[in-house]
Amino acid sequence: MMKLKALLASGTIALACLATPASHAAGALTVALHQDPGNWDPVATFLVSWGAVGSQIFDGLIVRTPDMKLVPGLATKWEFLEKNTKLRFTLRQGVKFHNGEPFDAEAVKFTFDRLLGDEGKKGPQQSNYTSIEKVVVVNPTTVDFILKSPDPVLLTKLAGYGAMIVPPKYVKEKGSQFFGANPVGTGPFKFVEYKPKISLALEKNPSYWGGAPKVDSLTYRFIAEPATQAAELQAGRVDVANQIPLSMIETIRKDPKLGVVSMDGPVALALRYNTKRGIMQNRDVRKALTMAVDRDAIIKTILLGQAKPIASFQGTLSFGNDPALKPLPFNPAQAQALLKKAGVKPGTAIQLDFRGPDSNFREVAQAVAGYLQAVGITVTLKPYETNVLLNDIIPNGKTGEMWQNQWGGWTFDYDNTAYAMYYTKQRWNPFDDDAKLNALLHQQRNTWDQAARKQTLQEIARYVADQALEMPLYSLNTVYGVNKRAHDLALPADGRFRFVDARVD
Repeated sequence: MMKLKALLASGTIALACLATPASHAAGALTVALHQDPGNWDPVATFLVSWGAVGSQIFDGLIVRTPDMKLVPGLATKWEFLEKNTKLRFTLRQGVKFHNGEPFDAEAVKFTFDRLLGDEGKKGPQQSNYTSIEKVVVVNPTTVDFILKSPDPVLLTKLAGYGAMIVPPKYVKEKGSQFFGANPVGTGPFKFVEYKPKISLALEKNPSYWGGAPKVDSLTYRFIAEPATQAAELQAGRVDVANQIPLSMIETIRKDPKLGVVSMDGPVALALRYNTKRGIMQNRDVRKALTMAVDRDAIIKTILLGQAKPIASFQGTLSFGNDPALKPLPFNPAQAQALLKKAGVKPGTAIQLDFRGPDSNFREVAQAVAGYLQAVGITVTLKPYETNVLLNDIIPNGKTGEMWQNQWGGWTFDYDNTAYAMYYTKQRWNPFDDDAKLNALLHQQRNTWDQAARKQTLQEIARYVADQALEMPLYSLNTVYGVNKRAHDLALPADGRFRFVDARVD
């Protein structure tokens, strides 16, 4: 007893309890994410890291399963009417938001009025839903989406991101800023606490319409460095790591308590060219730089085979991918000849902007700089904090000659990528204004004919390649590090976790 009192007095026992990894608590699941999106409002962001959380807190009218099937969510059924100009949803009854507010047709209308209105204009999601003219309440359990143009990807879009249904009364009373930091939805987990750039704590929603989750709590930790994610996974403080250094895959696999899951994913990476700056205004120069880089070698040596080469800014699973379109070959001699013909002097300097915390890509950027140095181009690598690059440098046209362009492609449809990347004045297109490209993008978006649309999407990919707007690099495998104490995680290729059935030993 005397020893126990001494330990209590010194705080040793308390410290020991604090040192126990939180992820080892009964019924608790802990996930590492590489990025804090900074706002949990569905209309405010485009980031995959938001999607990794959004489907825990919110529901859409439709749910997309990890095997890519569209199934009922907050809507039990849907049908197109009046020659595809009206989309009618029958809504699930008896559902409540986490604050007790009822889910009904008015909540759906409020969500889309907000998304398509002034609030939606402030974020990047609105452009994905411009085919919707308005939402009309038919009765408390039925809504009609009146469409002003076709949108062959609309049902998939309604399964995520900006289309997640929000509580009208709560948003009106608290305001968008408060809502963005204290989200309320109808999803399987409820908001508990948000510490910006540190963590997000959720607890299970016992009244969830799809059945209560099997874990009691879900914690996201924001860990930018893949190596730190891996270390936390190895220490048992994280159950799922969404980014680990590829060089550590085999080490993690050899740990009897851990595992690695790798699958084809939608994330594509390219180096986008600033076509308004210096030598990048010349298409042949852009092609030369692309030919100067051995992308196959980068995939093999740096990415350890956890990626596939691409000829356009999409993966092989993307609708619109053209297998006949081949990447420009690695040919440094021809690259030098093109640069000489264009009058580019040896030693010409350019800047490559990239996401600083991404250690995997940092190695890729260094390799690219080395290849370009070999053909006479001096590259300065400029790392940025990820949110600064994505929210300021790129959309405001402040980039160097090249920048890291990375896209989640969560719809697995080239439309969602191509329109955002290449249409005039879109957020990710600060420099290019191409009438032909705009027309093609409109053409594929304004038809329900999927065969015709696929042809147009492939034509867009060929045109972008011909104009050399970017240096296509690769599509990444989706790779997770996992603690084997966690089961039934249903890990998705698109990074959008939904841990309803997950359990922990």
